[in-house]
Amino acid sequence: MTAQPAASALEVAAPIRHDWQLDEVRALFALPFNDLIFKAQCAHRAYFDPNEVQVSSLLSIKTGSCSEDCGYCPQSARYDTGLKPEALMPVEDVLKAAEQAKSQGASRFCMGAAWRKPKDKDIERVVEMVQGVKALGMETCVTLGMLTDEQTARLKEGGLDYYNHNLDTSEEYYSEVITTRTYQDRLDTLARVRDAGINVCCGGIVGMGEGDDDRAKLLLELANLPAHPESVPINMLVQVEGTPLMGTEALDPFVFIRTIAVARIMMPKSRVRLSAGRTSMSDEMQALCFLAGANSIFYGEKLLTTDNPMTNHDKTLFDRLGVHMGGSSYAQQ
Repeated sequence: MTAQPAASALEVAAPIRHDWQLDEVRALFALPFNDLIFKAQCAHRAYFDPNEVQVSSLLSIKTGSCSEDCGYCPQSARYDTGLKPEALMPVEDVLKAAEQAKSQGASRFCMGAAWRKPKDKDIERVVEMVQGVKALGMETCVTLGMLTDEQTARLKEGGLDYYNHNLDTSEEYYSEVITTRTYQDRLDTLARVRDAGINVCCGGIVGMGEGDDDRAKLLLELANLPAHPESVPINMLVQVEGTPLMGTEALDPFVFIRTIAVARIMMPKSRVRLSAGRTSMSDEMQALCFLAGANSIFYGEKLLTTDNPMTNHDKTLFDRLGVHMGGSSYAQQ
């Protein structure tokens, strides 16, 4: 029998847990900032190169006319945001976008469609896209809404690497943001994806008017899943004219950074992704997010329908910080 390598002191200090209690999460958020960052750095270094960031690119493959009422989303058919709906893109156009993303350094290509739930015929088109992107040597991720067992199995059979389905916020605050889909619907989709053997990408949005406990409970829900999501996107609300959350009071940047740090401590092997909202963040704020344990970003000029920092700006920031792109998408077991 091959001997297993001894766990490092850092790994012992950053155990993988699924039994977090709310009081523990509250205590992490309440730590002095320097102490919290130190704990997050220890957890980060236990499993990852601290100077490496994984880069993904996100494309909207079907835009607008969604029947859901998510209060943050310009793609909802219920809100007048000036967004022009677009049908599902041709496969060849998606693959051209993936080739461009790869040439700019992205290792994963994510495809998002504004559906409540896709039709079976739509799944077949998406599978073609997944197979084409994988042929380019990239990881694949899709976010399509709720899935049936058969659709999930078809995506797995087609070679899908990751499925994104965010919880968005705490279960208690959820109904303040969305009424057309329940929290349990989201948990059921996550379980379906996990049971099919597809990696899970799941996080949330902060700055939607939620309270401190809502952020704590979101991370508690994620960290106490049977398996931690391999990717945990933490989004800052992007306010869009015409959506119900337009005009929400801006979140203190340090609260956002603390959320990144607590996510890193609670899910030390996961990729914590700095996602939507980066256009409103200074370079210094993003640097603090990386220090707090974020080690993945979305790259490119658009995140579905909202702006994202220019690729060249990200490369310049990485150079200034001594950060390099690459690495596996999930810490090695």
